[in-house]
Amino acid sequence: MRTLTGIQPSGALHIGNYFGAIKQMLDLQKSDELFLFIPNLHALTTLKDAEVLRNNTLDAAATLLSLGVEPDKTIFWVQSDVKEVIELYWILSAYTPMGLLERAHGYKDKIAKGILPNHALFSYPVLMAADILLYSANRVPVGKDQIQHVEITRDIAIKFNNEHGDIFTVPEAKTEEDIALIPGIDGAKMSKSYGNTIDIFLSEKELKNRVGKIVTDSTPMEEPKDPYTCNVFALAKLFLDKNAQDELAERYKKGGEGHGHFKAYLKELIWDYFAVHREKRAYYDNHRDEIIDILRDGARRAREIALPMIEKVRELVGIYR
Repeated sequence: MRTLTGIQPSGALHIGNYFGAIKQMLDLQKSDELFLFIPNLHALTTLKDAEVLRNNTLDAAATLLSLGVEPDKTIFWVQSDVKEVIELYWILSAYTPMGLLERAHGYKDKIAKGILPNHALFSYPVLMAADILLYSANRVPVGKDQIQHVEITRDIAIKFNNEHGDIFTVPEAKTEEDIALIPGIDGAKMSKSYGNTIDIFLSEKELKNRVGKIVTDSTPMEEPKDPYTCNVFALAKLFLDKNAQDELAERYKKGGEGHGHFKAYLKELIWDYFAVHREKRAYYDNHRDEIIDILRDGARRAREIALPMIEKVRELVGIYR
């Protein structure tokens, strides 16, 4: 099973990214042929600072490697290092009905949030389709908000195949139904765009301060508390097995501890969980050349898959060489 997925370099990765996507990616390394890329071209739809994008790209690579991406098991590269994806994006644009893009809710949602409309944002699903179809991915892990984009990819692939034969693999979206919403410090979905994240590799002091800002209710310390309405508990249980979750819930219900106690406990959970990964991150921060070599080799391997596909597509559509 060939699985393709990506993490945008739009800022420091946070624990919502980890439990919502990265942890599942790492598990897929054990069972699937995993293609993992950093979609820096997609990031251009909203990120216009060149230096920030360059730094974010290497930062995302360092984080993913530190968390357990294994380049010998996973093809890991930066999107723009395989130029054929842009060529396929343009060719697929000629097979994409306008109505298909006009119905895309991702574009509408971003405009509603105040992002200025542009062609790249509008045609984002076509570039995503090129990412998927160029490598003949069977499965694409996505959040529920991205399912429609995979459906658009399927529509484009089927349209092209109907005209030229069985060329593209028609992918399936893979969603994790059991992953609950991961709250940020304000209780809303954890997201960089909301400014409510807890980044993975904060310093211990920064982590303590960030966890201390988690919104809680005003129940007095001595009174019992409902763990299942508490943002601190919702985050803590991500790091705990079922027995430890039950024990923490009992502490809430017993009373005698304030939210400050539970925040201190959560901070220690996060700090301890990522301890080994912080050591790896420190290594990669001091060996950026090694990251670049890994990404370069990943792009070479990805391109070995991409070239036969783009050459076949060129021939079919009449690109003469």
